This record gives sequence, structure tokens and C-alpha cells, in this order.
Amino acid sequence: MAQANHSIGAITGAVLAGGRATRMGGRDKGLLPLGGEPMVRRVLRALAPQVRTLVINANRNEPVYTTFGYPVVTDDHDDYPGPLAGMAAALRHAPTDWVQCVPCDAPTLPEDLVARLWRALQGTDALIALPFDGHRIQPLFALLHRDLLPALDADIRAGRLAVGRWMLDHTHVEVDFSDCPGGFANLNTPEELALHQSVVRGQ
Repeated sequence: MAQANHSIGAITGAVLAGGRATRMGGRDKGLLPLGGEPMVRRVLRALAPQVRTLVINANRNEPVYTTFGYPVVTDDHDDYPGPLAGMAAALRHAPTDWVQCVPCDAPTLPEDLVARLWRALQGTDALIALPFDGHRIQPLFALLHRDLLPALDADIRAGRLAVGRWMLDHTHVEVDFSDCPGGFANLNTPEELALHQSVVRGQ
């Protein structure tokens, strides 16, 4: 089993923008404007200093996503099976063994997200580091090892798609982020996006 013994620099960030966005009326959330720029750009800007390189998982508007300057990878599983498929695509195409996942609608990422998750893995055989925001785990912000890919592919094909449950079934560590629960806010609906627009304008 893999040990967490790689350099912190050997981590790829993966921004997950491949969903259907049903609660956003089907609009591509990553490309929705927030503070005068696409929301995904804010996420990329927050994550880039924390990792070696980045990839974007997207299943539509790929030419637009390529303009942000990072490789775009699409799901290898059909019919939008959910975030696990985006994670699998990132693990398959990332140039590093470790991949830090974040959703494209989370523009307030903790500045030390990767460092804290990475530190928690040291001296363990865990393949996943999961943030805990003080109320619940945040599986869409997990740090994952490539060795998970075969099991991930198999479970997606079998229809086992509940992200949090899947991760808890594998060796993992939970990392306390209760000091910054706002860092895991997702803008899933038009109302949440509008509220955050007002916050951005007030900054």
C-alpha cells in the first residue's frame, strides 16, 4: 500500500467542472461570472500556488476551459455519473501520484488546504485525506492517491456513486478545518451565487 512519502510539490490540483449543474438550471457553473470573471478562474487562482500543476475536468465547453491555460480532461465514464468520475479522470491523467480535488464552484478555498491535508498523511498508509469543516467531511475537496483508480473505476461502473461513502470505505485520514468552514462553501444555486456576488462587490 502506498505511503505518503512524496514531496508536497508532487501534487496535481484538479478542478471539477464536469457536472450537470442541475441546481443551477443546467448552466455550466465554472463559467458563470463572479465578480466580473468566470468562477473557475477564481478557483484556479486560489489552488495554483498550493500545487505543482493543475488540470480541469470538464465535459462541455472544453474549448473555453482550455483558454485558462491548463489541460482539460473529460470523464472516461458515460452519462455524467458524478464527481467520482471527474476524480477518476483527474487521477488517470495527472502527472503526479497525488491529486488535490476541488469543485469549480468553491471560490473561497483555504490558502493552506493542500499543506494541511498533506501533513496529516505523513507517517500513515492512508490514500485519502478528507477535510472536516466542524460539521461534516468535505469529500469534494479530498487529496487522493493514484492507487485508488482501479477501485474507483470499478465502483463507478457498478453504480456506487456516493462520494463521501466511497471515500470512507478506503484508508483515509480526516483533517480538522473547523477554524475555516467558509473555505468549503459551494455556490450551487442561483440564489447562492447572487448572495456571493454581493459579498464580492462589498470587498
